[in-house]
Amino acid sequence: MLEYIILGLLMEGKMSGYDLKKTIDSSVGFFYKASFGSIYPALKRLTDKALVSVEEIEDSKNKKLYSLVPEGKESFLIWLSRPLELSRNDHLSKIFFYDYLDEDTRQQRLAEYQVKLNHEMHHLQAVQQIVAGELTEVEHPENYYYRVSVLAYGLNHSNMEKQWIKDIKERKELNHDNFNK
Repeated sequence: MLEYIILGLLMEGKMSGYDLKKTIDSSVGFFYKASFGSIYPALKRLTDKALVSVEEIEDSKNKKLYSLVPEGKESFLIWLSRPLELSRNDHLSKIFFYDYLDEDTRQQRLAEYQVKLNHEMHHLQAVQQIVAGELTEVEHPENYYYRVSVLAYGLNHSNMEKQWIKDIKERKELNHDNFNK
């Protein structure tokens, strides 16, 4: 997956490994995490597969700029056009078994998760304000529709998840009638 994310980001233009990390953190980093320790090996693999080219900058110590080559663009677009797949939410696997935990531990872990969700919400809202400002300055804001839609998804999903965690912390009554339909 990381290799395709890198190819997609390079569709925008040349980037260094550092630039890629910053861009990942501020964009797809909301749903996909990547470290420098994973980015640089992925760049090496992409270079070895001749999907990206690398240019060493002479005036900078060890700085390399990576560019998408036509084969890389083709590979990215083939991947991008494949059908979407459902993803897993690892935290749900743990919560599924929370009946085995004592109540204090359950409540503590759920409260910690709420804090993380609140932090994510604040971060997404800050990004939303930045993006709204940036979109007023670009010539064709409609060309960013799907990118902005992922941000909207993140906000909606985080709101839903916050409510769900609140409900299970309070042990709200489940409507078992819905399971029998």
